Amino acid sequence: MSGKSQIGVTGLAVMGANLARNIVSRGVPVAVHNRTFARTQEFMAEHGGEGAFTASESVAEFVAALERPRRIIVMVKAGAPVDAVIEELTPLLDAGDIVIDAGNSHFSDTRRRSAAAREHGLRYIGTGVSGGEEGALLGPSIMPGGQREAYAEVQEVFETIAAQVDGEPCCAYIGPDGAGHFVKMVHNGIEYADMQLIAEAYDLMRHGIGLDVPRIASIFGEWNSGDLESFLIEITATVLAKQDEATGGPLIDAIVDQAEQKGTGRWTSQDALELGVPLTGITEAVFARSLSALRDQRATASRTLAGPKPGARPLPESLVEDIRKALYASKVVAYAQGFEQMAAAARTYEWQLEMGTLARIWRGGCIIRARFLNRITEAYAEQPELVNLLLAPYFRDAVAEAQDAWRTVIARAVEAGIAVPAFSSSLAYYDGYRRERGPASLIQGQRDFFGAHTYRRVDKPGSYHTRWAQDGRELRTDA
Repeated sequence: MSGKSQIGVTGLAVMGANLARNIVSRGVPVAVHNRTFARTQEFMAEHGGEGAFTASESVAEFVAALERPRRIIVMVKAGAPVDAVIEELTPLLDAGDIVIDAGNSHFSDTRRRSAAAREHGLRYIGTGVSGGEEGALLGPSIMPGGQREAYAEVQEVFETIAAQVDGEPCCAYIGPDGAGHFVKMVHNGIEYADMQLIAEAYDLMRHGIGLDVPRIASIFGEWNSGDLESFLIEITATVLAKQDEATGGPLIDAIVDQAEQKGTGRWTSQDALELGVPLTGITEAVFARSLSALRDQRATASRTLAGPKPGARPLPESLVEDIRKALYASKVVAYAQGFEQMAAAARTYEWQLEMGTLARIWRGGCIIRARFLNRITEAYAEQPELVNLLLAPYFRDAVAEAQDAWRTVIARAVEAGIAVPAFSSSLAYYDGYRRERGPASLIQGQRDFFGAHTYRRVDKPGSYHTRWAQDGRELRTDA
């Protein structure tokens, strides 16, 4: 042994600090560094006794504390801060050293940084890490992307610190350059949809049916023992059960109804537009957060705009079971769309993404961990080339069984004036996807009328244009 640390972590905010503690708890010596040395000192005072940490005041001292090839985990805010850290590190590193960005970087930045690292002889791993501060400490889901041989040199550490499910680590090599961060981005997008769907289910029970918060907390607790079992359902029950010490009522009633966002959900939707993937559920969840931010406008609109007042005519309590089924069916759609997006990215960027593996490593550690993911893993094991989760027998049948309830919930929500954008858009996607022929022929006809964009016919090959405003003749344009 060289006496030096086997791996380094720079950036000691909560995620970086907990990841360093996780690694050192496995007997791996860790060098730690932070832009402000005071934070490093605080970290050492609080956690220095947990294992073989080496504190570094300067970047040069940090790099010198590492055995070669150096393996450095960067845990700083996405964007310019990552570039700044890399710029400072690069002159101090040698060919073959490995830089690991484990933050929430945009995958396009990771692709750029990966290419730049190669020019300097360095190796780069863009790694998605999910699980929040608890996951970082106790075992997250890890999604590394970059050069496979570089990953091989950190694989043992990553698989050891990752969450474990059925004896398997929730970590797997994803693909080259930005693949790991792309998959993490889609994970976060699915998380947005999942949270919005749960919020809509709560809203319907609270302001549609009129159930009190403790009763709704109990319902979510019951749901967590069935097919909806998941981390998000579990914490929903906990959040709703929490009493506010100041008022004595449910804490949820004291929380301002504005859902903030860090941008990963928005990135997911923007990328889906570029790839041409109909990511309706996730995008509506992003829009719902944006609408929640318009709190002052909503307050004015509530006194000005006409429409049914939620709760004025309570919905029957029997609707609770229908809401559960609608939540499950909508959740299937959110995942189907997310996996469709990842498949589209794999084709575009020439990544060999293994969909079953992605579902497997999300079963533990991450925010969207759920029993549901076992079903997805099984679906791709049975059909590796599955084009859409809705076509897998289990999900096809589950949605078929739930769809009457799904439609009832949305219809009753509309009548009650309760917005359910994620439920509604998910059903609209499902109905659109199962239509052999939709109304887009009219749109293409309109495009040809005003822009001569041409159209194809169902009865013969080729492209055509109709001289709509002239003599009405149809012309073949590719002859």
